[in-house]
Amino acid sequence: MHSWIQNYLENHKKVIDGMPVEKIDMLIALFKDANREEKQIFIFGNGGSAASASHFATDLGKGASDKVSKRFKCFSLNEATAWMTAIGNDYSYEDIFVHQMKNFAKPGDIVFTMSVSGNSPNLVKAVDWANTEGLHTIALVGGKRGRLAEIAGDVVVIDSTHYGHVEDAHMLIVHLLTYAFMENPQLIDS
Repeated sequence: MHSWIQNYLENHKKVIDGMPVEKIDMLIALFKDANREEKQIFIFGNGGSAASASHFATDLGKGASDKVSKRFKCFSLNEATAWMTAIGNDYSYEDIFVHQMKNFAKPGDIVFTMSVSGNSPNLVKAVDWANTEGLHTIALVGGKRGRLAEIAGDVVVIDSTHYGHVEDAHMLIVHLLTYAFMENPQLIDS
């Protein structure tokens, strides 16, 4: 197991070394503008990415918001279990995020999703809908890229198809997005 662990960590280091720093810097600037303009940030994903979405919304909505002069207006669409199951049951599973956003989203708001494959039908449908409604769409995807990489306004590709490495890299990105404000709260006012 020792060599397997070392190999896993070496491969993960390669993924981290290949992360697009310029894109992450651009996302920090985008979130800064969203905060200033009081835009809503809708965050969601499936499976492990759903957990990452909830984690990100917590870190941004509480951790970063506690440090800056104006709170981030963000939430994870994965949290409304009863609403999601009602939508899935009465319409389809592909609609679970779209129908939630229909109640709240306004042009200029941000949609932020994570997917290793980039092809989850409910994520693709939500980003496609958001694009037609004038929202700013962001997708973090893995090396397969998928449909999300084709339709999202901003795409960050983690050049790996290994689910663990991609999901870990996505969490690193969302931590960079939140800790940028937690450790540099003056960003909001500059």
